[in-house]
Amino acid sequence: MRIIPAIDIIDGKCVRLTKGDYDTKKIYNENPLEVAKAFEDAGIQYLHVVDLDGAKASHIVNYKVLEKIATQTNLKIDFGGGLKSDEDLKIAFQSGANQITGGSIAVKNPEVFEGWISKFGSDKIILGADCNNEKIAISGWQEESDLEVIPFIKDYQSKGITDVICTDISKDGMLEGPSFELYKRILESAKAIKLIASGGISKFDELPKLLEMGCDGVIIGKAIYENRISLKELEQFL
Repeated sequence: MRIIPAIDIIDGKCVRLTKGDYDTKKIYNENPLEVAKAFEDAGIQYLHVVDLDGAKASHIVNYKVLEKIATQTNLKIDFGGGLKSDEDLKIAFQSGANQITGGSIAVKNPEVFEGWISKFGSDKIILGADCNNEKIAISGWQEESDLEVIPFIKDYQSKGITDVICTDISKDGMLEGPSFELYKRILESAKAIKLIASGGISKFDELPKLLEMGCDGVIIGKAIYENRISLKELEQFL
């Protein structure tokens, strides 16, 4: 199972939000590169970078931070937040992203998102299935749609998507544990999907449980920054 720490960026700084609410912003480090290097030193190979300014602006904003991390570490970075056009993707890939995550675009403009799957290949495109009460949420979680998360994932799986990040917004930043029940049902319904669990990770013991369930990866944010899970523990797990 891939251990994927998260770096969320506002104004070029490493921050965390609670339940996606920008008013809950907490700055953890002024220098995301420093944070990324600490992850790499612990033997971590993957990184999830979210451009929160981009999510609000509906176009890529913090690509310079991405470029800095990509050129000065060997981390495999998946990048998301506000990617809406082929030009955004071009900038993200040129700045060093290994994969990009599309969430709102997959709901609001499926033709464009499906175009990306065929143009760049499913190994480069991750479906962001962020949900609240199992309904897909979009636009930096500011809006809820009528789409149910499991049919949404299965629909895109039929269109070639292999990797899915599913964040249960009600759990995000709460440090109360992930949505085990939801992930179990997703894995039972969408066979062979590579599911990356995200949101609510609060302690180390949850990781073996997600691995056992069949999750392909797990994104860990606040639990690392609040020292609930140490880099040492992650190193040993890896």
